[in-house]
This record gives sequence, C-alpha cells and structure tokens, in this order.
Amino acid sequence: MKKSLLCGVVAAVLALAVSPALAADISFSTVISQDDFKNLSKEAGAALGYRNMAPAAPLGITGFDIGAEVTAVSIDKNDSYWNSAFSNDAPAYLVIPKIRVRKGLPFGIDVGAMYSYVPSSNVKLYGAELSKSILDGSMATPAVGVRATYTRLSGVNDLSLQTYGVDASISKGFLFITPYAGAGMMLINSEAKGYLKSTLAPNLEKESVTVPRVFGGLKLTPFPLLSITAEAEYAERPLYSLKGAISF
Repeated sequence: MKKSLLCGVVAAVLALAVSPALAADISFSTVISQDDFKNLSKEAGAALGYRNMAPAAPLGITGFDIGAEVTAVSIDKNDSYWNSAFSNDAPAYLVIPKIRVRKGLPFGIDVGAMYSYVPSSNVKLYGAELSKSILDGSMATPAVGVRATYTRLSGVNDLSLQTYGVDASISKGFLFITPYAGAGMMLINSEAKGYLKSTLAPNLEKESVTVPRVFGGLKLTPFPLLSITAEAEYAERPLYSLKGAISF
C-alpha cells in the first residue's frame, strides 16, 4: 500500500509536469530591446532558478532524497519580451518538471543535483546545490541552514542563461509535518546567442542582474520513506512547486 501511494504521488507530480502549458520552443522571431532583454532575463532566470524544496535540517550521513518535482509560474502574455521569446505565441504558464536528488554528508553538509526537460520544447535545465547546517535542530529548537545553488539553461540556441543563488532558511518539525521559510538572492547572467544575436539584435549586451527571493513551504512525511513537499516562492513573480520523493 505504501508503495502504491508513493507511485501515485510521483505519477501525479509527473502528470502535472508534462501538461501542455509550456509546449513551445524558446525561439526569438522579432527584435527585442535591451530593456526588454533585461526584464526577460530577470523573469526567466527567477523561474529557472534552483528551488529550495526542503527544510533546513541536514539529511545526515546516511540520508538520501530522490524525487520528481514540478514548478509553475504565470507569465504576462501581453509582455512584448515573452512574446518575442516564444515567437509571438507565449503560454500563460511556464511549467517546469524536474528530477532531483540530495545526499547527506558528514558535518551537516548536503549536496544535490537537478535535471529538467520540458516536453514538446527545447528547454532543458540542470543544476547543483550545496547546503550547510548552522543548527541541526532538536525537539525544542529549530534547524537553521545556508545554501548555495547553480542552474544552467541548455537546448536553447538563442539564449545563454545561468543562475547563482545563496539563501538561508529555518524549519521546525512537528510529528510528520515540517514547515520552513527562508530568503536569499539570485544572480542571473544572460547572453543573446544564435539568430537573436547574429540577425535580430546584434547590439544586445550581456545582462547580469540580481533578484531577491523569499519562500516558505511544508514537508509532509505521512509514511516512512515517503515525503511530499509543497512550496511557494516570490522572485519577480509568484512561483509554486510540488515534489514527491523517496526520502530517508
């Protein structure tokens, strides 16, 4: 029964992940100004950044977490830069499915990696994270941790985009429920490439922008080995994420 429930949760996450909300290539077909390129970099970078999706407490040296995750963010179809990026047919939502894994190490350190491919599009994404516990937490005290992250967009010929993030979070578990919250900053580096740079907008310069972020979430562990995490974040726009994982 536990296996069936776990499979059901992961299947539900993946079903949402492959919905047709984002079923188009990022491919520029019209000229984009420097200001619009900066705005696009901010919003796309914030959407593609590494989500937290975990309490602050470390996994421990034997700890392991692997699961399927999906992030959804609404975009304004009236914004010229989104329409330019999607050949004048921008979707109402970006839906980004991911596979994630985290492993606990000694000294309160966790490492993790993520990979994403958005079906029916050229959007691929990979990243890594490194976190360190400041306070492990106990029955009476919360856990506090810091984290560094990196993501890189691939598969898109017209755009190079990378994010670097740092954040801090706090969490406190109660039975099988662990709420958490945190805040940080994200540095986004972007550069026009391909047809966008060679033909449409050869004078576009690289952009390097910082975006503040705040987030809060809830991890549920209704059964051993099974965890379900829901998170809301604000970074330029609201972002909502859900993850189903095998966690121990």
